Amino acid sequence: MTTNTRIVLARRPEGEPTDDCFRVETAELPELQDGQILIKVNWLSLDPYMRPRMNDMKSYAKPLRIGDVMTGESTGVVLESKSDKYRPGDHVAAHLGWQSHIVADAGNPAVMPVDLANGTLSAHLGVVGMPGRTAYFGLREVGKPQAGETLVVAAASGAVGSVVGQMAKILGLRAVGVAGGPEKCRFVTEELGFDACIDYKAPDFADKLAAACPDGIDVYFENVGGEVTKAVAGLLNPGARVPICGYISNYNDADLEKAETPFHILKRLDSVPEHRFFLVTEWHERWLEATRQLGQWIREGRLKYRESVGEGLENAPEYFRGMLKGRNFGKQLVKVAD
Repeated sequence: MTTNTRIVLARRPEGEPTDDCFRVETAELPELQDGQILIKVNWLSLDPYMRPRMNDMKSYAKPLRIGDVMTGESTGVVLESKSDKYRPGDHVAAHLGWQSHIVADAGNPAVMPVDLANGTLSAHLGVVGMPGRTAYFGLREVGKPQAGETLVVAAASGAVGSVVGQMAKILGLRAVGVAGGPEKCRFVTEELGFDACIDYKAPDFADKLAAACPDGIDVYFENVGGEVTKAVAGLLNPGARVPICGYISNYNDADLEKAETPFHILKRLDSVPEHRFFLVTEWHERWLEATRQLGQWIREGRLKYRESVGEGLENAPEYFRGMLKGRNFGKQLVKVAD
């Protein structure tokens, strides 16, 4: 019998999730039934959306219940199969939580084949995976970019923001990033090729952002919220579009339902820009299109990325807290097994 290690929600957090919000469990996995596969997890993705799912509040997805496996996507290899769809040795991505091993129905839409021609196993959790697809569709379908426009993206060195800015350059826009600290800002301009990147921690952040956007802002890709959104809001041009991917600055608020979100900030403007929250699942039938295009840009050297790797499933809660505070540099991953 194979033993599975999993991390479950032990209690709901009040603000930042502490260690006692999580519980590590081990259990023997059941024998495979017809149509099922056994997955050995190699990589686990940590993403901001996981934090609101820990709260008991109305949202786009049901909240986790106490005792549920923490939500999340992983990639790994099929060890055993009782399905014609997968063979042992196949690589897969599974959105089935923080676990070392997974028994899944082969037809479960949360399980997808991974083609390593489009990128590594870890990249399928980042630049060519859900974050990359989020950037791809959020920018193209909600941001509606046009060559010659100015785009600003928050969390520009992160998994989503880094792809948004590089895509903007590929599509002929001026790309301005917002990131935390000089090192991340240098990476965004010198390595990723943005036109400018402004440190939101700098005391003159708003003035520097305005100087970097002399023609105003046409597309603002929202990942952060808070003071960054307030600085951007006054620079938005008539007809601007604001895809709202998330607002991580609010996620550890004691009561997110009372938080001042980007929706509140934008709706106070005299000229309210076109804006909406979106989910990458809106374009589920086109995911392969995005992964192939992103993979092609990587092979051509037009799309670069960085990964922040932690070791050990049992350490995922600490890496998760760090990611929510911006301690990661690039896509936050946990290496679960070789």
